[in-house]
Amino acid sequence: MPDRADVPSPVSERRAARAAAEAELRASRGSRRPRPDQQARKPRRRRPVLRAVLAATASLAGVATVLAVVGAVFVGGLVRSFDTEKDVIPDAFPTGNRPAPTAGAQNVLLIGSDSRAARDPDGDQALGGRSDALMLAHVPADRHAVYLMSIMRDAWVDVPGHGQAKINAAYSWGGVPLTVQTVEQLLDVRIDHVAEIDFAGFEDLTDALGGVTVSSPQAFTARGHTFTAGPNRLDGAGALAFVRERYAFADADHTRVRNQQAFMRGVFQQALSRGTLTQPGRIQEAVAATSRHLAVDPGLDASTLFGLGWSLRGVRADDLRTFTMPTAGSGTSTDGQSYVTLDDGDRRTLAQSLRSDDLDRWLAARNH
Repeated sequence: MPDRADVPSPVSERRAARAAAEAELRASRGSRRPRPDQQARKPRRRRPVLRAVLAATASLAGVATVLAVVGAVFVGGLVRSFDTEKDVIPDAFPTGNRPAPTAGAQNVLLIGSDSRAARDPDGDQALGGRSDALMLAHVPADRHAVYLMSIMRDAWVDVPGHGQAKINAAYSWGGVPLTVQTVEQLLDVRIDHVAEIDFAGFEDLTDALGGVTVSSPQAFTARGHTFTAGPNRLDGAGALAFVRERYAFADADHTRVRNQQAFMRGVFQQALSRGTLTQPGRIQEAVAATSRHLAVDPGLDASTLFGLGWSLRGVRADDLRTFTMPTAGSGTSTDGQSYVTLDDGDRRTLAQSLRSDDLDRWLAARNH
């Protein structure tokens, strides 16, 4: 009779049978390739880079929106400052026949004087002194440069309705409209806009820009200020003395207009410098300082001025080209006035170049 321990129990037999069945099932499952739809799905990979890009884009969009709003507020402030502070010359242009405009180009007559504060309360544009500085700014149609031409204040010209006289007498006799008419007749070009600034504006503008660097052709002293040959860093008072002095020079007004051109180049360079463009407060103050001393024609409002500035956004400091209308000596009038004679041949070719918007070629031919 077999030992009891050698006889398998019913429980052991059932366990063994179940284990064998499970092993066979596992073997059969391992031998079959699961169908695609039975494959376990892999967990979806997260995309941290994409999320970062989206977050950055959203952040940039937010920053751009904020900057756009700030920019709009800033420009709006400039517009209000300019339009509020400046004066408007109601009848800036002469009546009657005028030269045709130059397609795409702009001619802006700049008048520097001391007379704006002296006008009577009724706004009589004929009152006041003579224009001490007269410049024509020509902006070509392709906006590749800005040309600034000085007209000698003692240039002997025909003043409509008054005959031969110094060109600055036109301002004394007929204010801005007669000055515009005289220049249009002299050069046979349309003046599109006119801006008059008193010399105190030069002082305030210089201080608002934080100073201006000018290059003087010679050393001289004027109104308590000493200037050296070469670069000079000027504050407002120094700038005013620099642009007004003429008695310190042997050629008097000839050097003075060159100094005025040097000052305008200095303003242009300072206005386009990083130190100005990155300081909105300085830009705001410069606009306000200039506007307080400025009178313009009705069409030269802030939107027009800023539109012109935007069209010149590609212009750099070296693209301001300054020169003086050619002269041919001097003379004395029958009543004893000493005047400057203009070169009539150069005047005609200059007028043609302005009308054809081709000053580069004229300047190149004149400098050779």
